[in-house]
Amino acid sequence: MYASSIDKSRGGEALDGNDKRLDLGAFESKVGSSEKIDNSPQASIHEGEDVLGLQNLDPALNAKMRLVNNAIDEIGWTNYHWKLFVLNGFGYAVDSLVLLLQANIAKQAYLEFGKVGYANALTVSVYAGMLTGAIFWGMGADIIGRRWAFNLSLFICSGAVIVAGAAPNWASLGFFIALVGFGAGGNLILDTTVFLEYLPGSKQWVLTFLACWWGLGQAITGFICWGFLVPANWNCTSLDDCPRKSNMGWRYVMFTAGTLVFIMSVLRVTVVRLKETPKYHLGTGDDAALVDTLQSLAQRYKRPCSLTVEQLSACGTVQSAHSETRFSLKETAVHLRGLFITKTIGISTGLIWLSWTMIGLAYPLFYVFLSTYLASHGISASNTPYETWRNYTLTNISGIPGPMIAGLLCNVGWLGRRYTMAIGSLATAAFFFAYPSVSGSAQSLGFECAIAFCINVYYGCLYAYTPEVLPSAHRATGNGVAVACNRLMGIISAVVASTADTSATAPIYVCAALFLAMAGVSAVFPFEPYGKRSS
Repeated sequence: MYASSIDKSRGGEALDGNDKRLDLGAFESKVGSSEKIDNSPQASIHEGEDVLGLQNLDPALNAKMRLVNNAIDEIGWTNYHWKLFVLNGFGYAVDSLVLLLQANIAKQAYLEFGKVGYANALTVSVYAGMLTGAIFWGMGADIIGRRWAFNLSLFICSGAVIVAGAAPNWASLGFFIALVGFGAGGNLILDTTVFLEYLPGSKQWVLTFLACWWGLGQAITGFICWGFLVPANWNCTSLDDCPRKSNMGWRYVMFTAGTLVFIMSVLRVTVVRLKETPKYHLGTGDDAALVDTLQSLAQRYKRPCSLTVEQLSACGTVQSAHSETRFSLKETAVHLRGLFITKTIGISTGLIWLSWTMIGLAYPLFYVFLSTYLASHGISASNTPYETWRNYTLTNISGIPGPMIAGLLCNVGWLGRRYTMAIGSLATAAFFFAYPSVSGSAQSLGFECAIAFCINVYYGCLYAYTPEVLPSAHRATGNGVAVACNRLMGIISAVVASTADTSATAPIYVCAALFLAMAGVSAVFPFEPYGKRSS
C-alpha cells in the first residue's frame, strides 16, 4: 500500500504513524544477521524510491513493501510479463470494443424492434453497467483478491455479448448490454492493477504503453461492423419491413464479438494461470503465499530472488489494509478512508477522480455532437457505407500509436507522467478549438484522426498513472471509483444528446475547455511516478 519507510536523507531512520523515530540498525540487529531487510547484494542493486515513500503510515507495511519491490526488481522483466502485457491488453481491447459495439448496432436493432423505447437506451445501459462493474469489481478486488475478479469479469462479458445477439426485444437487449458493461467495466480496472503489481520499477512505463490495446479494440469493432452492417441482405432500411430474418447483421456482429471475447477469456485462464498478486498478499499478511508467488516466478525463469518469509515476518504485522471482518461495510470504509489517509494522498485521489470525470464528459460528448454538427454545417462525413466504415476504421487505428508515444514520453525524466498527460490534453484542446474551421469531409476526417491520437496520449497515460499512485491495499477501489466517475459522465452525455441542440458550436468549445482544465490538473498532481516504484 505505501512505500518504504526508510528515509535515506535521515541516515536510515524511519517514521511510524506517531512520528516517532525508529532505529534501523537496532531493528536489523533484532532480526539477526541472516534476516536483515536488505541482506542480499541483488536487493541493494535494485533498491529504489517508492512513489509514496514519504507517506509513513504503517511501519510494518512500509518495510514489507520495500522488501517486495526489491524482490520484484531483483527478478526483473520475464516472459511472464510479456504474457501479461498481451492477455491484460485484451481487457483494454474489450472495454473499447463493447463501448463502440452497442453504438454501432443500436440503429439497426432499434429499427427492427419498431422504434419502441428510448433511442439512446443502449448507451445508457452500457455506461450504467460499466459504472456498476467498476464499483463492484474494484472494491471486490481489494476484498477477495485480484485473481478471481480478473478471471471472472471477462467471462461474464463474453457470455453477455453472445446472449445480447439473441435478444427478442429492445428491453432485453438493453439489459444484456448493461451486463456486458458490468463485466467489461470491472475487467479494465483489474488489467492495470494486476499488471502493475508484477512490474519491476524500471518497467512501469509499459503500463502506459498497454493502452495501445484500447485503439486495437476500437479497430476490431470497426472491421467486424464493416463486414456485417454493410450488406443489404443482412440490414433492412425500412421500419415498415424489418423482420428479424432480414436484419441479422447486428446480431452477427454480437455473435462474432462475443466469440472473440470468449476466446480471450479462455486464453487468460490457460496461458497465464494467474496467481494472486504479491501486493495483495502483502495487505492480507499472508507472507508465505507472497514469497511462494515470487519464488515460483524466479525459479520458472531462472532469476534470483532472495526474499524470505523470515524477512517479512521480522517487519511486524500489517494493521491498516483490512478490517477485522472482510465482508462488511467496515471493510469498504477502510478502503475508502485509505484513499484519503493523509492530506497529500487525499489531494491526489481527488484530482485523479476529477480528471476521470472531466474526460468522461468531454470524450463522448464530442462524438455525440459531431455527426449532427457536421450535417448542420453542410459537411457530409461520407456518401456510401464503404466510406462510413473506412473513415471509422481510419479514425480508430489513428488512436493506436497514442499510448505508444505516451509510454515513451512518460519515461523521459523532465516530462514524466504528469507533463505527458498535459501535452496530450493541450494538443487535443488545440484541435477542438480549430475544429469549427473544418470545411470539408477530408478535413473533418483528418481532424478526427488527429484528435483520436492526441486523446489517447492523455487517456493512456491517465489509465496507467491512476493505479501507480494509489496505495496498493486500496488500489482497485480507488481505480474503480475513478472509472465510475467516468462512466457517470457517459450516461449524462447520452441524455444531453437527446435534449440539447447538437448543431451548435458551443459544445465543441466546452470540450476544448475541459481538456485545457485537464492539462492544468495534470501539472499539479502531487506525485510523479517517474523513476519510482508503485507502493
